[in-house]
Amino acid sequence: MSELRITHIGGPTTLIETGGWRLLTDPTFDPPGQRYSFGWGTASHKSAGPALAAPDLPPIDVVLLSHDQHGDNLDRTGREVLRTARTVLTTPAGARRLGRGAHGLAPWTATRLHAPHRPTITVTATPARHGPPLSRPLTGPVTGFALTWEGQQHGALWISGDTVLYGGLREVARRLTVGTALLHVGGVRFPVTGPVRYTMTAAQAVHLCRLLRPRTAVPVHYEGWHHFHEGRDAIEHELARTPADIRNRFRWLPTGTATDISA
Repeated sequence: MSELRITHIGGPTTLIETGGWRLLTDPTFDPPGQRYSFGWGTASHKSAGPALAAPDLPPIDVVLLSHDQHGDNLDRTGREVLRTARTVLTTPAGARRLGRGAHGLAPWTATRLHAPHRPTITVTATPARHGPPLSRPLTGPVTGFALTWEGQQHGALWISGDTVLYGGLREVARRLTVGTALLHVGGVRFPVTGPVRYTMTAAQAVHLCRLLRPRTAVPVHYEGWHHFHEGRDAIEHELARTPADIRNRFRWLPTGTATDISA
């Protein structure tokens, strides 16, 4: 059985360990209480700090960065963490901004991670849209990641990135067999843009899981910020109305604790 261990550090940030590899998603390690501007009149406050401080991280091989332009996915301390990683994978635009050490992947392009005495991991970028139709010029590009390696029993490890449910995610469901899905939820919205959502709602995440049918669905990106409008309670309320076949696929990870998941 393939080894997979995930530690939810907070917000979108997770530490993924498999076969000797250590991968970090969307590094956010600033303390709470700070205000961040996201552009076009939108801003938010961070209300909770990470369950694991940046200096306490093990050496990181790869950072999987869904996008670099928003502080709730890459904050000031997170940028320092980037400099310690061997490789950073992100959007092509993000790679140009970050410079040396960052590699951009367009949707459905892939790269391979090689190291002695470790399984080769294929990382494929998957589509994401950080808001409603036509919002990309305002919110910027985002990517998800699908990770596959020899010995997986149930399918790819897929990280959605910050995205709403749209045709690109339905394409993911058609093209990939997903064993474990890390779903960026939270139903993000801002007062200045009213009811418009910029990440998946609980209802969208449930609908997506009906399409994906992963063995395990792990919600992330639902707490710790004022602009996250659907926390765990809202997600659990939606799951309570969901058939058991889908509901039982969802798994909450305790923050700061490494959790083994069958891959």
